[in-house]
Amino acid sequence: MNSIPFSKNNARIRRNAINGLTGFFTEYETSKAVLIHSVKYAGLLRIIQIIILIYSVAYLLIYQKGYQKQSTAIISSVTLKVKGIGYVRTPENKTIIMDVADYIIPASENNAIFVMTTFIETDQRRSTCAESSQLKQAKCRSNSDCVTELFIADMNGLWTGRCLFTSKPTVIIGAENTTNSRTGLCEYEGWCPPEDDAVSPMFIRGALDFRIFIKNFIEFPVFGVKHKNMVADLKPCVFHPTDDKDCPIFPLDYIVNQAENDSNERDLMLQYGGVIGVKLNWICNLDRNIKMCKPQYSFARLDVPYREKPFSVGFNFRYASTWKHERGQFRTLTKVYGLRFIIATSGKAGKFDFITLSLNIGSLVGIFGLATFVCDIIILNLSKKADMYRMHMIEKIHVRNPYGNQQQASDNSSEQNDEIHSNTNSNIKTELEYGTPGNSIASLEKVVTPRSNSLTISPLS
Repeated sequence: MNSIPFSKNNARIRRNAINGLTGFFTEYETSKAVLIHSVKYAGLLRIIQIIILIYSVAYLLIYQKGYQKQSTAIISSVTLKVKGIGYVRTPENKTIIMDVADYIIPASENNAIFVMTTFIETDQRRSTCAESSQLKQAKCRSNSDCVTELFIADMNGLWTGRCLFTSKPTVIIGAENTTNSRTGLCEYEGWCPPEDDAVSPMFIRGALDFRIFIKNFIEFPVFGVKHKNMVADLKPCVFHPTDDKDCPIFPLDYIVNQAENDSNERDLMLQYGGVIGVKLNWICNLDRNIKMCKPQYSFARLDVPYREKPFSVGFNFRYASTWKHERGQFRTLTKVYGLRFIIATSGKAGKFDFITLSLNIGSLVGIFGLATFVCDIIILNLSKKADMYRMHMIEKIHVRNPYGNQQQASDNSSEQNDEIHSNTNSNIKTELEYGTPGNSIASLEKVVTPRSNSLTISPLS
């Protein structure tokens, strides 16, 4: 008995699906627009739109070059060269001339260079001798004090187990009496004599007048562009921030002053060493001539300042020059202090691209719609007539279950049939009471009986 309504529902679903599919290709829908006459809200909307427009065009498109395809992938090669002559005053009041091969150690590095400014030399030979007096563990009074299996970081060789005494006695003051006792140093086997850091180091004078030539070659592989930081007709020059800012030759004094402002710190850097970072930043607009693309140089100190009293100060290392003479092995141990320059290269290039411009314009259109979104929030939630605006701008549709509607319709029809049935029974009773002739049998032949979803007429028994 329920097959008829379900078949109607299936037919309705098919009909709606066909209409929806047909409308998808034949109908065009637009959003509902509500026109509000209000100077206050219209002015607010235009102000927000103008702000967004200025931000989008002036900053995103022009300043940030939103019309260009940009890339930060850069391939760089750096070559550093130093020119200059320095000299050293020895304790014997002699002058030692030093050139590039003397103060550049090692001769070549990748993206870095070290310039020696101070050094200590110690001439040594392979033999046995007393340990350094600066090593507290090496002080002894007997041979038993020099027998140790522990590793000491500052020891200069392998201890032989002998205690070497000096000719001068050491005075030791006791609680009651004052006695003289000999104190010596442990003997070791290795390079003798040991290095003595307490001696006065030798300074390379004229180091601040050295000149560093920075030669940089770059490539932006995305655009296939290669360039360098040197002009085609490069002539002898010295970098100057205003007069000759395109010259890639820098005085060492200029670099140190840019990296450290404190004069006392600069003097300590020349004495104990330091690390300076040199950065070349390329910002290239490839829509113009490539010759207009030039790097920006910046210098910064990378090591910890001496005023902060770090655990290890400055920058230093040791190297040795070894030779043999009459079956003896000799070497000159040099502890060097100086400035280490580390080069870092970065860059960004941009070139006009129509696809990038189209994508950015589409994004700006979406941002432009933010003005309407903000005004809608104010109108619908913060304005005094929010209810009235909401009534015109938002249309409410109550969607009910079709089966629920069908059941409700069935219930309504049942109520109507019950009312009809009650009225019929009352009429029958009335006719029987009054004994209506003729029509009584005819009126009692059929009675309306309600069913689930249909009306069925059946005869009386």
